[in-house]
Amino acid sequence: RVAFSIFALITTFVSQYKQKKMKLIHTADWHLGKKLDRFSRIEEQRAVMGEIVQIANAQKVDVVIIAGDLFDNFTPNTDAIELFYKTVKQLSLGGRRPVIAISGNHDAPKLIDAPDPLARECGIFLIGQPFALVTPIETQDFKITHSSAGFIELQLASFPYPLRIIHTAYANEPRLREELEGDKQLAINQFLSDKWQAFAQEYCDSKGVNILTAHLFMNPKNGELLEEPEGERPIRIGNADMIYTNAIPPQMQYTALGHLHGFKNIGSEEKPIVYASSPLCYSFSEAGEQKYVAIIEAEPNKAVHLSKIPLTQGKPLVRKQFASIEAATSWLKENPNTWVELTLELKEYLRAEDRKRLYNTHEGIVFLIPKLLLDTEHNPSAELSLQDINFENITPLFENYFKYKNGGIAPNQEILNLFNEAINTPID
Repeated sequence: RVAFSIFALITTFVSQYKQKKMKLIHTADWHLGKKLDRFSRIEEQRAVMGEIVQIANAQKVDVVIIAGDLFDNFTPNTDAIELFYKTVKQLSLGGRRPVIAISGNHDAPKLIDAPDPLARECGIFLIGQPFALVTPIETQDFKITHSSAGFIELQLASFPYPLRIIHTAYANEPRLREELEGDKQLAINQFLSDKWQAFAQEYCDSKGVNILTAHLFMNPKNGELLEEPEGERPIRIGNADMIYTNAIPPQMQYTALGHLHGFKNIGSEEKPIVYASSPLCYSFSEAGEQKYVAIIEAEPNKAVHLSKIPLTQGKPLVRKQFASIEAATSWLKENPNTWVELTLELKEYLRAEDRKRLYNTHEGIVFLIPKLLLDTEHNPSAELSLQDINFENITPLFENYFKYKNGGIAPNQEILNLFNEAINTPID
């Protein structure tokens, strides 16, 4: 009876072990150090990086994938660099959890590559160049069982099957100059497809979990072309550098992409091809857009389970439009914790004192856009009439001329005062 109980216990344990799903978190487009016009976002970025770490821990993920645009530019400031290293170290759980981070089009490959020898000892793999060779390493919790230029196979101690990752940091003509031949567009598409297919054919059988991660502007082959985010450094010029989803090998169970800032699955439910989104709204074209991280549960030869967890940190970006200064200031007072693009539809030019009043009311006005409402009855082609003009008082003539040149909009008192000061200033 005792022997049977032990056997049952062992059988149950082995069964659960074999059926355990590997869990990954996919995030991208951190853009650490990015500003909103003249405003720093570093405190918001610290908050949302902390939230991503908390989600990874709460979800008990086994592997972290960061799909490019780690920084916002090639020379990030010290705050951004410090935040990046701190975050990936926390995500790695002291080297127990692998973190794979590839560079994007905003990242300098050499900057990403430089700390890799040290980071690798902490379970963090920083990949700057497309098709870089990752040096194998072995820890108590995982080991790289195979590495080729653009491919790694990981064996985690808690799983009986391996994780295969085809990794492609941002790839364009300059970064692939030695490999490319002939027409650029055809060559990049064909080159990537051939590389990926070769890796999949040689290494990605049905006995492991197969993932592809890349920072590319990828589109469905026969679907509607996606739009790059406003303010994002464009990858595509016309159709150059376009990569299509049919280049992804069929062995890939999940594709983790970076570049687009909104969450989008451009693949299928069975084989997702996902842009995980940026962690914060980085331009007003993203105003009101919910941001996420993707959670993937995977096991060999089965469809993955994809879920997304919303991120809550950071100030909302809001586009507002008002027809009066009073309505605008009232809303601004009620919504202090926002970044605002404020449009004012006015019948006269915005006065300096009103502009000052608005900025004093709210510290987060990023753009202030006065929009003049034109007089629809005004005829811009009409000639100015000089009848009944008192030339001893030239101000009415200036008012008429101003209306003539500005679609019927009258000058405000501030402009009139400036005009009178100008005509009354003696000329030396």
